[in-house]
Amino acid sequence: MATLVKTDFNFPGQKSVYHGKVRDVYNINDDLMVMVATDRISAFDVILPKGIPYKGQVLNQIASTFLDATADIVPNWKLATPDPMVTVGLKCEGFRVEMIIRGYLTGSAWRDYQNGCRSLCGVSLPDGMRENQKFPEPIITPTTKADEGHDQNISKEEIIAQGIVDRDDYETMERYTKALFERGSRIAAEKGLILVDTKYEFGKRDGKVILIDEIHTPDSSRYFYADGYQERFEAGQPQRQLSKEFVRQWLIDHNFMGKAGQTVPEMTDDYCNTVSARYIELYEHITGNKFQPDNSSDITERIRKNVTDYLSSLEA
Repeated sequence: MATLVKTDFNFPGQKSVYHGKVRDVYNINDDLMVMVATDRISAFDVILPKGIPYKGQVLNQIASTFLDATADIVPNWKLATPDPMVTVGLKCEGFRVEMIIRGYLTGSAWRDYQNGCRSLCGVSLPDGMRENQKFPEPIITPTTKADEGHDQNISKEEIIAQGIVDRDDYETMERYTKALFERGSRIAAEKGLILVDTKYEFGKRDGKVILIDEIHTPDSSRYFYADGYQERFEAGQPQRQLSKEFVRQWLIDHNFMGKAGQTVPEMTDDYCNTVSARYIELYEHITGNKFQPDNSSDITERIRKNVTDYLSSLEA
């Protein structure tokens, strides 16, 4: 199956392009952004060597669904999705902070907790917690966005003291983060899932804080199946989950955590197709819709035409 792992478009009005770990973002006339969700996959801040079939389409369509489903509580950047792998929206000045919110002690937070950490981004954690235990209230554990390498944990007060974000804007992001997580958790519960943790990114345009990028996708979020959660938790068993954590765990099992000198294990076609199936499974669970894969023989040309036609329609 074809995958899109690299783009090099030249859209009408294009000023610049930013190639991220997973998304390629094209600046149109310093006013709009064309965000292409590629089939690249990253883990431990490393782009893995092979693409995952349909991953970009899954991510883009989940994010689009949730941007629409939360637009009444938080203003967001989205204008249109002219292609299954593309969202076009307003260009904003992004804050150099990711707002991570956690409802449960799992993933990297659990690994830190196991190593004796009892304060996470300025939030105190009690002794005696267990893996996958629910927090009394969701906690916000922001990170600073790094151009290269690992993002760094940071507290609210450090963000404000260092002038990364001013207090008013940070507290607006904090309020939006809680509202988004509450809405996302309710939607997930209706589908038999638990939204465990997720991240949000925000920017500013015309003096207003706006939600940007993706939300509630398997790249930015972790989901557990609600059915059996309590029984598995009480028995100390791993949770059934829909997220990218299973990719991280596969890498850990093959002695790779993104550290110097470590080698990414071989990603066979069978393994990539297994990852693809997990992404599609999450799409169908969280949206309630059957996934309709776009099997274009030339993904690049399809995107070029769809985006160019959309941008041209704005000029008409």
